[in-house]
Amino acid sequence: MLLAIDAGNTNVVFALVDGGEIVARWRIATDPRRTADEYAVWLSQLMQLGGHDRSAVKGVIVATVVPRALHNLQVLASKYFNTQALIAGQAPIEWGIAIDVDEPASLGADRAVNTIAAHALHPGDLIVIDFGTATTFDVVDYSGAYKGGIIAPGINLSLDALVTAAAKLPRIAIEAPTDISVIGLNTVSQMHIGIYWGYVAMIEGLVARMKAEIGRPVKVVATGGLATLFEKQTDVFDVIEADLTIQGLAMMWDRHHI
Repeated sequence: MLLAIDAGNTNVVFALVDGGEIVARWRIATDPRRTADEYAVWLSQLMQLGGHDRSAVKGVIVATVVPRALHNLQVLASKYFNTQALIAGQAPIEWGIAIDVDEPASLGADRAVNTIAAHALHPGDLIVIDFGTATTFDVVDYSGAYKGGIIAPGINLSLDALVTAAAKLPRIAIEAPTDISVIGLNTVSQMHIGIYWGYVAMIEGLVARMKAEIGRPVKVVATGGLATLFEKQTDVFDVIEADLTIQGLAMMWDRHHI
């Protein structure tokens, strides 16, 4: 059993992978101050509730975009799972893909892992959209090389900025509007329209521009917790891979242990 950990800016996702199949996943808010002991108490209880034996975990792999969170995750692996965590992108488990950008070392671990998984799952040229704290658009060519992309504010960040800067606007839940009208009749509906349909327009517009620049047939792969929020209101996605980052980590682990 493999414990794959994806430490993002908002949440840390823990997943158990057995024979290439994700058998359980849990998430907790990212807090760099959280200790290995705190992780262990929380995770052990969830594993027990799910009927999973902690001693069955024989390996741990971590991808993180929060450097301060890494040490405690490494301690978690060594202290409670009796193994040294492998860190995606660091020896002995380097990316193994071409990263054709100006500053390859600055590419986020999650985006590199997504590139690996998306290319393994889908042949040809790809645009990978990851809906997280930021929304990222990544171009992966037919050879599996990372060719660049876009970083945009995540939809939650956009809403937070709007509410923080405008004193009279209420905080609203992010959800798909109940109809397709883009003319709101009250403040809340106007906010829903602006945030939701404005975000859909951004996604569709950026993907259209990227496809035109690539100039070849492209498949669009979406991932991240909010991907399904937009699925029914746009046909821009060809496929949604909810666990793309975890799948990529499992692939990297398997590749290292062949």
